[in-house]
This record gives sequence, C-alpha cells and structure tokens, in this order.
Amino acid sequence: KTEETEKMRSYLDRPKTEKSYQGGGGNGIVYGLSSMQGWRVQMEDTHTAMPALPSELADWSFYAVFDGHAGSKVAEYCSQNLLNCIITNQDFGAEEAPSVENVKNGIRTGFLQIDSKMHSIWRLGGWDKSGSTVVAVMISPSHIYFINCGDSRALLCRGGEVHFYTEDHKPFKPREKERIQNAGGTVTLQRINGSLAVSRALGDFDFKEVEWRSQTEQLVSPEPEVYEIERSEKDEFIILACDGIWDTINNEELCKFVCSRLQLKEDLESVCNQVIDTCLYKGSYDNMSIILICFPNAPKVSEEAIQREAALDALLEHRIQ
Repeated sequence: KTEETEKMRSYLDRPKTEKSYQGGGGNGIVYGLSSMQGWRVQMEDTHTAMPALPSELADWSFYAVFDGHAGSKVAEYCSQNLLNCIITNQDFGAEEAPSVENVKNGIRTGFLQIDSKMHSIWRLGGWDKSGSTVVAVMISPSHIYFINCGDSRALLCRGGEVHFYTEDHKPFKPREKERIQNAGGTVTLQRINGSLAVSRALGDFDFKEVEWRSQTEQLVSPEPEVYEIERSEKDEFIILACDGIWDTINNEELCKFVCSRLQLKEDLESVCNQVIDTCLYKGSYDNMSIILICFPNAPKVSEEAIQREAALDALLEHRIQ
C-alpha cells in the first residue's frame, strides 16, 4: 500500500505533453533540444546549451542535461553555475589551449567544488533534499570530452554507428557497490539503502554525511567520469539524454531513429520532439530531456528517404482502414 501511495503522489492522472524546445549553433555545430514533464508531478530536468564559450575559449562549446530528483533546486543551480566552476578553477588552466589532462582535471575539480559549495548552503538550511545527475559534453576544436555523473547518458554516432557511450552509475555496479558498502551503506532492491537508484550525483546531501570518508567516497559520489575522444570528420551527432529516454530505447535503436529522422527534416528541435513522443508511447513515466548536437557530417535530408517515408505512411494508412 505504501508503494502504491508513493506512486500516486509521484505521477499525474495523465501526462503533460507540452514541450519546451530550442535550437541554435556555433563553431560549425548545430543543436536542438527538447524537454517534457510527462507523467511526473513536477518537472525537475534542466539543461545548459553554450555553442560558444567566453573569451579565450570562444571556439569551444558546452552542452549538458541535468536530471533532478526529489526536487529541482540542485539541477537549476548547476545548470546556471557548473560551467563557470569548470572553466575558472586552477586545474583547468587559463591558457588559450589547455591540455587534455588540464581539461579533465578541471572538469573533475569543478564538479567537486560546486558540490562542496552547495553542501555548505544545504547545511545552513533552506534548500530541499534534491540531487541531480549530469551528462555533458565539452567540445574543443580537437577533442570531445564526455562527462557523466549519474544515470543519464551521452552517445556519439560516427560513420552511422554508435561509436561511444557513457556508462550509467547504478548502485549495483561492482565498483559503485564497493564504495557504498565501504561508506557503511547497503544496496537493497538495486538502490542505496533501499532508497536512491543512482550512485553518483550532485546534491543528495543526506547521502554525503559520512565524516570518516572523503568527498568522493561517500554513499553518493559527486565525482564525474570524463572521457576524451579525438574529433573525426566521420563524427555525425551526439545525443545527451536523461534516463527517462534511455529507459525505453537502447543506444543502437536511438542512433538509428535519429539517423532516419535527420534524412527527413533539418529541424533538430522537431527530431528531439519525435524522440520524446516515441519514448512516451513506449512507456516512459519520467521527465524527459534530450539534446541533439550535429556535426557537418550528420545525415542530410534525402528525397529518397522522404519518398520511402511517404510510401510507408500510405501503407500504414491503408492497413488501418
């Protein structure tokens, strides 16, 4: 009965399907994004889209999806402040072209710094008990830096196939489970202490109060995993999406779906909207957010593809009748 009551509190009688979407571009890259509240009582996702970074990093870009839980405060704060914490800390370096290691260290330091700052504010009271996963990319002229903290996911399509994707941080994964148990916690029903279904996140400070453990060794860790990949002319697009998307569609399916949609229309926001609608119809009950980032080699609108789609529509219409 308790589980049923909690579910009733968490979900609406019918989904809110109005979408918030936008698009733009810079540095030879275009993007579209879309988000929808869906069945959830509250919209807790937010995002950052920066096609060009400030001053010396004007030829760099940054995109991120923040998937909040138990409230939206942490997600909102991070969407406004995380990027600045990354590019202004000493580990990132102030030079025009920071090294790969500087960038990776600066990203990690930025995450730990913003989490520590929010933790101090939380201890003073006035903040909710929320947390937020983060999936992001920082794109330089030579590299793509994939950043993941939680169970949202990033995917790179290169040459028509999934070339890379981030690994979800779940409590039952061996390395995550070991850290949780070393901090005095348990993994029950694939959740931390039977409660939280994600093992890394910003916020969630109720799970970061083990005094005899360092910041990155708590029940929930704010430490991101950062991967660098050299850019290629074969790069087509990157997808950043929260788990509300990935719960109902796998990497290969979403890669193929986006490839097919890009051959029918140039409007990236529309493609993102179609992904969200598809995941809703496939049974996602969560908030949904997606950012689609396209490189010059992304699939282009094809008359042949448009004709195939029209023929398929006609066939389906005939069968329905």
